[in-house]
Amino acid sequence: MKADVMTLAGDKAGTIDLKDEIYGLEVRGDLLHRMVTYQLAKRRAGTHRAKERNEVSGSTRKIVRQKGSGGARHGNRKAPQFRGGGKAHGPKVRSHAIDMNKKVRKLALIHALSAKAKDDAIFVLDAATLKDPKTKGLATAMTKLGLSNVLIIDGPELDRNFALAARNIPNVDVLPTEGINVYDILRRHTLVLTKSAVAQLEARLA
Repeated sequence: MKADVMTLAGDKAGTIDLKDEIYGLEVRGDLLHRMVTYQLAKRRAGTHRAKERNEVSGSTRKIVRQKGSGGARHGNRKAPQFRGGGKAHGPKVRSHAIDMNKKVRKLALIHALSAKAKDDAIFVLDAATLKDPKTKGLATAMTKLGLSNVLIIDGPELDRNFALAARNIPNVDVLPTEGINVYDILRRHTLVLTKSAVAQLEARLA
C-alpha cells in the first residue's frame, strides 16, 4: 500500500510504500488484548504488602482461658479478627509479569500496525526535526496537519529539539523505533511514522 509523505510545514514530499505483510494483515483482536495485558501486568510495581499474624507486634499471651468464659476460644490478639492483628492472606511483594513468547509479541506489534492502517490512522512524516525547541511552533504545525492525539515514532535516535518541543503538548508521545509498543499505538488516535522509522520497522519486522 502507498502513503503520502508530508512535511511539518504541510507540504507533500512524495509517497512511500508500506509493506502489506506489516500493514495489511487481517487484525486479530485477541493478540492485541494479550499484548496489552502483558504490558500492563509487567509494569505493575507489585510492592504492596501487609503484615501477617506472625509479623505484627504484640504479646503472645493467651487472652482468655480456654474453657468457661462463655465466649470463643482465642490464643493471642495478633489473630486477624482483632484490631491491630495481622491480615489473613494479605498481599505480598511479587512480580505481576506474565510470560509471552517473543514471536507472539512481534506478531502483536505487526497486528497493531495493521489495525492503524486499516483505520486509515497512519501518517507518514518526512522528518521529525526542528531548528528550535519551541512548543508553540510545533503545536501550530500539528494543528494544521490535523494531528491532535498522536504517537510519533522516529528513527533510532530522537531529534532533541523535537522531543523537547513535543513533551509539553497534551496527548502527544514521541518514541524512538526501539520504544514502539502495542499499548502506546492503541492508546493514541493516530500513529505518525517518519521515513526513517518506516525503514527501521521494515528491517525489524519483515
